[in-house]
Amino acid sequence: MIGKLKGVIDEIGDDHVLIDVHGVCYVAHCSSRTMAGLGRAGEAAVLHIETFVREDQLKLYGFESALEREWFRLLQSVQGVGAKVALAVLSTLTAADLANAIALQDKAMIARAPGIGPKVAQRIVTELKTKAPAFAGEAGGAIGLKQELGEGVAPGPVSDAVSALSNLGYSRDQAANAVALALKDAGESANSATLIRLGLKELSQ
Repeated sequence: MIGKLKGVIDEIGDDHVLIDVHGVCYVAHCSSRTMAGLGRAGEAAVLHIETFVREDQLKLYGFESALEREWFRLLQSVQGVGAKVALAVLSTLTAADLANAIALQDKAMIARAPGIGPKVAQRIVTELKTKAPAFAGEAGGAIGLKQELGEGVAPGPVSDAVSALSNLGYSRDQAANAVALALKDAGESANSATLIRLGLKELSQ
């Protein structure tokens, strides 16, 4: 089983890259986000690898981070999501964006990925909501609050503040991040007006 490739980029295709590892070239299929982060032919590259073995083929999928690879695995645990669809999701959303969308139960954000319809998007946010915190990466700080918002159990002042900031044109994710930071400054007992004021301050920075 191949877990990681360290080598030199030999060739870059539309959805794959050839990595030369001591004279042996491996074909790794990647998300467009990973492809965009690769260098040019002749430059060094490191890819975290997921190996698919079938009766008639052996296929490698490459990722820029171990976290992105974990999401690739996790997405495929959802009915109706195979390797191609999982790559499409990871091409559209970062690991942090994906964790946030699931926590907030934001089906529309998931459905932005090609090949993801409303039903599959709903299954993703429903089936993975308890797993998202462990794979939130840099989004981990506010993931608990976002889950409360997604499930409709967040405290009233928090919900009101996020709603107010969203009505001002900020995304629900941006609003939730700002309110989470505001709560750290103002404390759990802060009212909605205070959270809105501090949230706007965070968003203006």
